[in-house]
Amino acid sequence: MSYKVAVVGATGNVGREMLKTLSEREFPVSEVYAIASARSAGKEVSFGEDKILKVHALDDFDFKKTDIVLMSAGGKIAEQAAPRAAAAGAVVIDNSSQFRMDPDVPLVVPEVNPEALDGYKKKNIIANPNCSTIQMVVALKPLHDIAPIRRIVVSTYQSVSGAGHEAMDELFNQTRAIYMNAPLKKESFFKQIAFNVIPQIDVFKEDGSTKEEWKMVVETQKILSPDIQVSATCVRVPVFIGHAESVNIQFEAPVSVAQARKALRDAPGVLVIDKNDEQDGYITPAEIAGDDNVFVSRIREDKSAENSLNMWVVSDNLRKGAALNAVQIAEILVEKLS
Repeated sequence: MSYKVAVVGATGNVGREMLKTLSEREFPVSEVYAIASARSAGKEVSFGEDKILKVHALDDFDFKKTDIVLMSAGGKIAEQAAPRAAAAGAVVIDNSSQFRMDPDVPLVVPEVNPEALDGYKKKNIIANPNCSTIQMVVALKPLHDIAPIRRIVVSTYQSVSGAGHEAMDELFNQTRAIYMNAPLKKESFFKQIAFNVIPQIDVFKEDGSTKEEWKMVVETQKILSPDIQVSATCVRVPVFIGHAESVNIQFEAPVSVAQARKALRDAPGVLVIDKNDEQDGYITPAEIAGDDNVFVSRIREDKSAENSLNMWVVSDNLRKGAALNAVQIAEILVEKLS
């Protein structure tokens, strides 16, 4: 059986990656619609190696001719467009934060909580978690199955691609300007991003945390367990693609490094590269762009706290952190529909 699939936000970083992923994984499509804002209508985007799609305007697109909608157009647009598509009979998989904490909308990472997908019929909407949350919980689930996790302290090192095309251009242009001794323009970020790190992603909340940090807390609790305490610090770094995370985990019971390493090696979607070797013993964002896996390195005991481990987690935020996770959700969905 094949399906009519629409990708909303098809001209953006994640939308283009969704189209690429659908093609690469040979998702059973009979028709694919590329959808974006009215100003992008008529533009062309690639689907696979030899197919070009004309972009349709979102405002007047008829979702009745679709079965599945992959949406990556931001929260404000999703707030209006996702219910409209769902009311037309399509199942929406939304990449924005708009519906993630809605109790009637499943928040799904296929390797972690595929059973949550059973609740999608309440609103015909499924939420894709935040990119940083996805890679972290993929790495945490095999350990949580050994011993319940009590507390997580995570610091993220997030690439500029998570902020869109313009942010990537800003990093490039600022880097060039520094070498040419030219003025730096700041548009996507409040601070200089080239040769710098910025300890703010998204807006500040009243308690001093940012919205990105809040997302990691509440999404992890919804996906894994509401009993887990999470402390997050999210930082933007001058990297084009790939998020990295330093994760400290405290368990209810002892978990050895050997146990953790074996559980992670056996887990779906995880690759362990963990040796005491400067050349090949750990992974970095520059090495994993375009890869579908979550990589784990630097697994070691935290001797400062009881039942605690540290690890380093890296993943392509446009792939597993967004497009791939959405397509994997769609793959499980069509299994249920067929």
